[in-house]
Amino acid sequence: MDFRVDPADIAFREDVRAFLRQHLPADMAFRGQQGFLAGDDDSQRWTRILHEARGWSVPHWPVADGGTGWTAMQRYIFEEECYLAGAPAQNQAGVSLVGPVICEFGNEEQKRRFLPPIQRGEVFWVQGFSEPGSGSDLASLRTTAVRDGDHYIVNGQKIWTSFGAYGQWNFVLVRTDSEAKPQKGISFLLLDMATPGVTVRPIGSLDGCHHLAEVFYDDVRVPAENLIGEVNKGWGYTKFLLFNERAFLGAEAPALKRYLRKIRHYATREHAGGTPLIQDPTFAARLAQHELEVRAIDMAVQKILHQGIDERSGGMAIGSMLKVRGSELHQKLTEMLLEVIGDYGAVFYPDPNEEHALRDMSFIGPDYAPGLAAEVFYRRACTIYGGTAEIQRNIIAKAMFDL
Repeated sequence: MDFRVDPADIAFREDVRAFLRQHLPADMAFRGQQGFLAGDDDSQRWTRILHEARGWSVPHWPVADGGTGWTAMQRYIFEEECYLAGAPAQNQAGVSLVGPVICEFGNEEQKRRFLPPIQRGEVFWVQGFSEPGSGSDLASLRTTAVRDGDHYIVNGQKIWTSFGAYGQWNFVLVRTDSEAKPQKGISFLLLDMATPGVTVRPIGSLDGCHHLAEVFYDDVRVPAENLIGEVNKGWGYTKFLLFNERAFLGAEAPALKRYLRKIRHYATREHAGGTPLIQDPTFAARLAQHELEVRAIDMAVQKILHQGIDERSGGMAIGSMLKVRGSELHQKLTEMLLEVIGDYGAVFYPDPNEEHALRDMSFIGPDYAPGLAAEVFYRRACTIYGGTAEIQRNIIAKAMFDL
């Protein structure tokens, strides 16, 4: 593998950095750098900025549908620089999940109707996959859709819906054939959350936020034209979606790099025994070990970017490997961040995007304390969301060792 950097990629990185300096609003960057999750306002506002300024809101989509035509390395550079600068995450459910599914499997009318609003940051999408008792075993879902003329009647419940309270549109896995084998009777529907019969109940989480929700569907009438692809073929579209989600690893290494950068910076300002913490041999050894682990992940990502990845070559297993190692490091590094500021790490600052946040709360301790505790609490779930660590290990065992 040739690790020399292409001069074109160096120039591209400088272009992205210049763009971020000019266009990334300071309030967004502050919230992102502190580790607060982006709400729908920041997320959609940033998408609009990317689209209007440079047409960069959906770089991974096909060029015909609004994509940029970037290489995998350019996309990685873009994601890395945005993350390091503190830019908010876009609406992942729309931009990264359902958007590519519509590009690949939607008909022309669906593309014309649904893709431009996602690209322009006008509609906030949420995912309807997990159910009570049907999270890791997704194929056992029980939400049903029964054909009634030109509509499907949807009944059931979804849970752990990320940003469900903000959702305007919902892509939902539904069972359309109860007699078929679990994976054979599933369909993929697009559902307007303003439709009568949809009820959203936010779920409070350990980090003080309500970015999760449970969604109930009671005789919800969904136009049949909102069916993606063919009836009972939704499992195949779901595999495509999950492969895209896990195969592109652009956000994993940049997040870990940002944690390392923050730890080093804070450790030069915090003192132990009268000297900067960064000079403590035990602390420095721990930090060096974590840095080696992050570099190993980054090296693996670079290798994938150079060689390419597909499902037949073990792409799902590679994505799962990096998901397991990356999520573990997320937890280790955020915990270390909290340790660096000592007793002040016990102070919890509400997310400024939450309605119940104390807007006039004074800082206690260093000015970089807000957000640290919230991010530690949030990252406790990173070995669960996106597929639990146990499920990821099963994928690795099946793909690599035929177990």
